[in-house]
Amino acid sequence: MSRPVHVIGVGMTQFTKPGASEDYSVMGAKAIADALKDAGIDYREVQQAFAGYVYGDSCCGHKVVYSAGLTGIPIFNFNSNCSTGSSALAVARQAIAYGAIECALVVGFEQMTAGALKSYFGDRSSPGERHGATMARLQGVDMNAPGAAQMFGGAGREHMKKYGTKAETLAKISVKARKHAANNPLALFNTPLSLEEIMAAPMVFEPLTRYQCCPPTCGAGAAVLCSPEFAARHGLGNLVTIKAQAVTTDTESSFGDSMMKMVGYDMARSAAQQVYQASGVDPQDIDVVELHDCFTANELISYESLGLCPEGGAEKLIEDNDNTYGGRFVVNPSGGLLSKGHPLGATGLAQCYELVQQLRGRADRRQVEGARLALQHNLGIGGTCVVTLYERG
Repeated sequence: MSRPVHVIGVGMTQFTKPGASEDYSVMGAKAIADALKDAGIDYREVQQAFAGYVYGDSCCGHKVVYSAGLTGIPIFNFNSNCSTGSSALAVARQAIAYGAIECALVVGFEQMTAGALKSYFGDRSSPGERHGATMARLQGVDMNAPGAAQMFGGAGREHMKKYGTKAETLAKISVKARKHAANNPLALFNTPLSLEEIMAAPMVFEPLTRYQCCPPTCGAGAAVLCSPEFAARHGLGNLVTIKAQAVTTDTESSFGDSMMKMVGYDMARSAAQQVYQASGVDPQDIDVVELHDCFTANELISYESLGLCPEGGAEKLIEDNDNTYGGRFVVNPSGGLLSKGHPLGATGLAQCYELVQQLRGRADRRQVEGARLALQHNLGIGGTCVVTLYERG
C-alpha cells in the first residue's frame, strides 16, 4: 500500500533566453535554496535527491545538488527529453509513497543554446529514429523546418482535417498564453500579442507561426516532497498533496497512422485515465491546468487527450473561452511553455511550482479563485508522458 505525498516547498528562477542566463549550476542552486526555504527545512533532512536535465555532462545533477551540502545522500540523474523534470518528480514521489524515504529533493535545470532542438551525437542512431520514420511516412520531411515543429504541426494539420479546426483557433491559444504570462514575473515573454500579430508572424511549419512555437530557454525549478508523518513532525501546514500520478510511454499506436498519436495523444490519454481512476476525480472538477504547450497544436489536442472536452471539442472549448479565467478551466496561468519558456529539464518542476502556488492561494494576479484541484501534463517525444493531480490540503 502506498501513502500520500506532500509538496512542502517549491522554487524557481526567472526564465531567460540562451546566452543571457547564469551557469546551470548557479540557476539550479538558487532553485534548490528557494525550495528548501519555502519548505522550512534544512537540507540535512533530505534523504534522496533527484536531478533532471537534457543538455549537459554526466553528473551535472551532483554538481547542482552539492550546492546545498555534502551529506552523502543518493543523487539520481534523469534525462527524458521534455518530460525530464516530471520523470524525476515521479520517481521521488514513489520513493516516499512506498516507504523507502521520508523526504526528497527534486531539481530540474537547463542551459540551452539558441535555435531549434538538435542532437549532439551524430555518430550513432537517434532515439527518436522511429518517430522520425513515422513522420516521414505519414507526411514527408521538410528539410527547411525544425523537426519538432514538423511533428506537432503535423498533429495540428490532422486535427484541422479531421474536425475542421481553423488556423485562427490555434493562434488564439498563443493570445491566451501571452495574456496569462503578463501576470507572471518569472515568464520569459510577458508582452501581450494580438491574434493578428500571431497570425502574421513568420511561418515555421504550417499552421504554426513563430509565436506558436515555444522558445529555447534557460532556467531551473525545484520541489521538496515528504510523507505525511514527516509533515506532522515538523508542524507543516497549508499542504499540497499529490493525489494521483501516472507515467506512460509509447505503444504501437504511436507508430501507426496518426501524427496526433505519434506526438503523444495516446500516452497522455492513458496517463490521464489512470490518474482519474486512481483518484476518483472527474476531469470536469479540475480548476487549474498546466499542460505541455510546446506548440499551440499540442495544447489543442491535449484538451481532448486529457478529457477536458470530448474528442473534436477543443475548438469549441477555445471559442467559448473555457480555457481561461471565467471559463471552465484556467489552462497555463503561468503563460505555459509558449510564453513562460521551456528549459527542458526544468519545465516539469516549473509546472509543479505554478500549481502548488495556485493551490496555496499565493499566485498573486494570476490566482485562480478557489483552486482546489490542479492537473499537470508534461510530455517528451521519445517518449514519456507524466500526468499529475494535485489537491489542496
